[in-house]
Amino acid sequence: MVRIAVSGHRSLPEETAVLIDRAICEALADYLPDICGLSCLADGADQIFARGVLAVGGALEAVIPAKEYRDGLPRECHAAYDELLGRAIRTHRLDFVESTSESHMTASARMLDDADVLFAVWDGQPARGYGGTADVVAEARRREVPVRVIWPEGARRD
Repeated sequence: MVRIAVSGHRSLPEETAVLIDRAICEALADYLPDICGLSCLADGADQIFARGVLAVGGALEAVIPAKEYRDGLPRECHAAYDELLGRAIRTHRLDFVESTSESHMTASARMLDDADVLFAVWDGQPARGYGGTADVVAEARRREVPVRVIWPEGARRD
């Protein structure tokens, strides 16, 4: 089984989300038939990836950074978060209470502990804050976890 972790941008414009969904599905096809996705299930890339993994028949594991993590996500993504969390075959809950940059980076490192590859839904720019996608990519490279950057032509961030 190939274990694929994800890190990526949040709050994506709808047209970019569509492009990323297509690109993730194409990338997942290279690892079929036996895959497991590792995701924190945040809005944006994490949820797109998780839905893609499930759509191709893969297993999903959730890594929850903190007890208050869900509360820190945009309200409009709570239903999708709950649904995906309910479909996860395993949930790893970290000991943090507050959802902070530190808890998010620790969760990303936890995913990398088990990952064979990292899908980075990333525009190649520096992180906007500690624990952003650029930091996760750097950590994966430091650990020699292969990184597959997914940023299709025409994708943009707000």
